[in-house]
Amino acid sequence: MSEDTVKSKPVTAISRTAALLAFAGAATFAVLLAALHYIKPELDPSWHFISEYAIGDYGWIMVLAFLSLALGYVSLFVAIRSQVRTVIGRIGLALLLVSALGLTIAAIFTTDPITVSENAVTTEGTLHNLGGTLGIAMPFAAALMGWKLARNPAWSLAKRPLLWATGLALVAFLVSFVSLGVMVSRSGGEFGPDLLVGWPNRIEIVAYSVWLMVVARQAIRVRSQRRFTEEG
Repeated sequence: MSEDTVKSKPVTAISRTAALLAFAGAATFAVLLAALHYIKPELDPSWHFISEYAIGDYGWIMVLAFLSLALGYVSLFVAIRSQVRTVIGRIGLALLLVSALGLTIAAIFTTDPITVSENAVTTEGTLHNLGGTLGIAMPFAAALMGWKLARNPAWSLAKRPLLWATGLALVAFLVSFVSLGVMVSRSGGEFGPDLLVGWPNRIEIVAYSVWLMVVARQAIRVRSQRRFTEEG
């Protein structure tokens, strides 16, 4: 008998309400982020980070988007914690909470403009960057939890979408991380219109949202199928 089978609790222990909140949080983030591209068209998405939408007019929308995604992460933790009881699973859950903390910090503290000079960096901007650094935990959380859930017999029907969503999150992270490193090294650290870091940044965070929605949706389906079987 596998470690996953021994340590995972019954599927009915999944919180449907928490899973729905997780899905709604990620969906809300995606909708608000898309809306900001039309509300604040002066920020060219090809080279501005999404955090810059929090600067100035309508900045509260980006703050709300960050908080919605953070709520989604915490809700998913509540929804599926009974399904990942191994050490690796618990590490993944812990990293999910670290990511939620990072998003919350990023929401509370507004970033500096991408073109700010080193001498003009604010404390608030530095704290925002700290939140962004904590957010790097997310792809590792997705990898650990996606793998463990896919190996859980109760989630066998959800294995394919779980692995696809997890793979998408990891690829998006690698593309964003590598492209940012390469472009920054070539430019000498100077951000501007020629440093196209905006789209990789957007693809990465959207991929995380997709992963969150896929896992939350599968959690709802797995729980519903198990309850239907037990009642039938």
